[in-house]
Amino acid sequence: MGLFLGVLAVAAIFAIAAVVVGREARRLATRAPGRVFEFEDAVSWVCDHVGPEVAAILSPDDVRRILNWHLEFFRIKGVSSNGHTADADHPVVVSGAETVDFVLMKADAAGSPYTPLQIHAVLDAQMGYLEDIGAVGPVEERGPEL
Repeated sequence: MGLFLGVLAVAAIFAIAAVVVGREARRLATRAPGRVFEFEDAVSWVCDHVGPEVAAILSPDDVRRILNWHLEFFRIKGVSSNGHTADADHPVVVSGAETVDFVLMKADAAGSPYTPLQIHAVLDAQMGYLEDIGAVGPVEERGPEL
């Protein structure tokens, strides 16, 4: 009798675990995969995709520094989530000119001699990287709020 109850308990636990795992698998299958920003991949991608006139001047360390400032700007604007949900009540729009001004301000404060042309090239290439990994794209059309 004790053996029968033990087997029954194990079977019940297995059935509950199978239901929970199946439910979570179905839930995750309906969601789009999260976008992951790999910083060093971004640095390499940007270095490979800036124009030759900028690539001849900026080192990977320069690109890394500019991208760090750009990510700091994203965090300030609430665009970056750093592993947490970045759901906002409204769309977040970040303009290119505002971003370049922020990066230029940070460069001036650090004594870095980057030009607006160099910063534009790096940030344009970074946006290309973000589009390539699917992290940014066109604005979603939303249906009427119910």
